[in-house]
Amino acid sequence: MKTTDLVRTAFANTFRSKLRTTLTVLALFIGAFTLTITTALGAGVSDYVTKQVASLGANDVFLISRASTTTATDSGPQKYDPATSSPGTGTSNPLTGSAGALTDADITTLHNIQGLRDVAPISTVAIDWIEQAGGGKYQFTIAPTSSIAQSDLAAGSQLDSSSSDFQVVLPEDYVEPLGLGNTADAVGATATLGFTDVAGGTHTVTATVVGVSNTSLLNAGAGANSALVDAVAEQQKAGSAAPNRYQVAVAHFPTDASADDIAQLKNDIAAAGMSAQTIEDQLGTVQTIITGITGVLNAFAIIALLAAAFGIVNTLLMSVQERTREIGLMKAMGMGSGRIFALFSLEAIVIGFLGSALGIVVAIAVGLPLNEALASGPLSGLSGLDLLLFQPSGLIGVIALIVVIAFLAGTLPARRAARKNPIDALRYE
Repeated sequence: MKTTDLVRTAFANTFRSKLRTTLTVLALFIGAFTLTITTALGAGVSDYVTKQVASLGANDVFLISRASTTTATDSGPQKYDPATSSPGTGTSNPLTGSAGALTDADITTLHNIQGLRDVAPISTVAIDWIEQAGGGKYQFTIAPTSSIAQSDLAAGSQLDSSSSDFQVVLPEDYVEPLGLGNTADAVGATATLGFTDVAGGTHTVTATVVGVSNTSLLNAGAGANSALVDAVAEQQKAGSAAPNRYQVAVAHFPTDASADDIAQLKNDIAAAGMSAQTIEDQLGTVQTIITGITGVLNAFAIIALLAAAFGIVNTLLMSVQERTREIGLMKAMGMGSGRIFALFSLEAIVIGFLGSALGIVVAIAVGLPLNEALASGPLSGLSGLDLLLFQPSGLIGVIALIVVIAFLAGTLPARRAARKNPIDALRYE
């Protein structure tokens, strides 16, 4: 029997007992469906987090600070109230409050640490409010590293660090409150920023909206280019003799640095009273949580597949029992034990393929509409998030895994069929 005939026969034999095969396929379908959904969930969340972390910089960069100063809210921009929102008094103004700020002495210390290069402080500015065309004023925060970072854009372009024009990238949830229409309409509009200097004087500056960013979990605040940040920082000092203060500093390390080298640099920075994080550090905790959750969910899918594997064993053992005389006849006609083994193994593979393919198709059919419903409903605040991301590599991996499980499950029945004595098989009643 040729290989093509063997495959054709395996397909035909699979459906000799339609009910038994269907039930086995359905058992595999449950595991395949669950595994496809959990794999897509892990891929979707990981992809979203990766895009968010990518906006923080390159893989050879430390973000150095004294303390975490970035906070996030999920309720959109807050109305500006001069009585409660102004950072002109108290330690909320990074120019008047020293807590958590880096100084020029700290920057000098970083320059002197062997292995660090291109150390650059990020000027610290505190914006009181933003308004557009005489509308309402809203509290406004500029992300510390926005002038050197890339935003996850919903519309427009990235900040131009070399431009002398004042530019901002607005978070998406500011577009409607500021009366800018939609994200596309907001690009090119001008907005007025208000801030307070160390002496309590108020200032305003006008900037152009060059882009609108998707809501981010990891990089709260708006973006402003270097020209705007430097200009505001200079005006906020108001000619005072107050020392320069920086919220964060950026430092590069060699791209070929080993894990031990990076750990030693972190220790040196910590010894100087500062902390450093790489992009992997930013991503690591979140990814660990994601991996743990999807791992637990995948475990349930694997349990379902193992249960289905026993169904395959039962189905093929019964098939071997029912086809004993047929096996004897095939052997009497010269079909070798290897071909018999291959025939029953192919039947197991066919069952595995059908179950996995059906599970994947149904998972995609359910997952894509679910993505749209979640994106326009509970997850509408997380623009750019596809909760279920069906990647070709993941789908192929699910099929391959289930086919391998089916093949292994079919090994025992196939081996039993291959070892049957043709004379005894022909006498079987």
